[in-house]
Amino acid sequence: MQYIKDLKTVIEINSYTKNPTGVNSVGLIFDQWFEALGFDVNIYKRESIGDHRYYRSKYNPDGKRLLLLGHIDTVFPEGKFESFKEDDLWVYGPGVCDMKGGNIVLLEALREISNEKIDIENIDILLVSDEETGSDDSKLLTAELAKDYDYCFVYEAAGRELELVTGRKGVGTFFIDIEGKASHAGNHYSNGIDANLEASHKLQALVALTDLEQGTTVNVGKMEGGIGANTISPHAHLTFELRYKTESERDRVLSGIDDIVNQSFVTGSVSRLSGGIQRDVMQTTAKSLSLLASIEDITNIAVKSEERGGVSDANIVSSLGVVTLDGFGPYGDGDHTVHERALKSSFISRVEMSKKLFTYFIQNKNF
Repeated sequence: MQYIKDLKTVIEINSYTKNPTGVNSVGLIFDQWFEALGFDVNIYKRESIGDHRYYRSKYNPDGKRLLLLGHIDTVFPEGKFESFKEDDLWVYGPGVCDMKGGNIVLLEALREISNEKIDIENIDILLVSDEETGSDDSKLLTAELAKDYDYCFVYEAAGRELELVTGRKGVGTFFIDIEGKASHAGNHYSNGIDANLEASHKLQALVALTDLEQGTTVNVGKMEGGIGANTISPHAHLTFELRYKTESERDRVLSGIDDIVNQSFVTGSVSRLSGGIQRDVMQTTAKSLSLLASIEDITNIAVKSEERGGVSDANIVSSLGVVTLDGFGPYGDGDHTVHERALKSSFISRVEMSKKLFTYFIQNKNF
């Protein structure tokens, strides 16, 4: 497992999303590694975040195309969590499973193919720099590039039993700003328009859109408003999140949100909605299940699958109709905490799986 040394190299460089210098330092190292394998390096320059990096192999017009997707940013600011360590079973550090470890898996699989003198073609890699903050900048680039591909493998962490991911909930973040009218609560109570009261009605109506049986949740995570105890509130603000498993549930809730925003529970209040869907749902499809079955045939491994409530850039690619599977990285836990770790044996399993799949894809020009 010599590639663990490579993992250590990139783990020890802080690549917090808002640290573009550190993110780009990690990116430059991956540039060198992929250039050594014959990939063309394309850099999408950014200023306030790190650059996005797109690596292209030889193109064969007679074959299908496979995109490997990852990110090089992590969640901890400089000085908070930057160390790497290992023992007999685990490696520890920021990004060992989310998801520098996954990037190392795909890199090592491609290296082993190259060492066997197999020409890599129609397999390209996109590493973005802002996934951990919602891919607000990179999602348009990802969508633009991904539409030219037939398949996408995403190297986020595997499940506990090395499951691949066939589905992920969609997610949206929204804001409602409510305008009321200030008035003295003692002398002129009836002259006021209570924005806080309006917000409380809207909160309850929004939460009522939740349908746990359908996997749909609406969570008002923050509410604020008003001036003080003796003043009718002239303004209020709600921040809420929607998560959903199907397009029909997305449409139902979006329609419900519009109705709630347009209704004034408190006469005279005015509400404005902002925000929107960040990553659309990644639904399990017949095509993704067929690809999963092909993976089992190619690798001779019984592969379990799962759906997850959390999102990744797999949502973006899947929503374009590209056949997408996620979870090709190593198994780990504690991600987004100082206890993040990844299981060494899962690196071996995932490199072996990816190598078999890449080799088959190159030789057969399809799955």
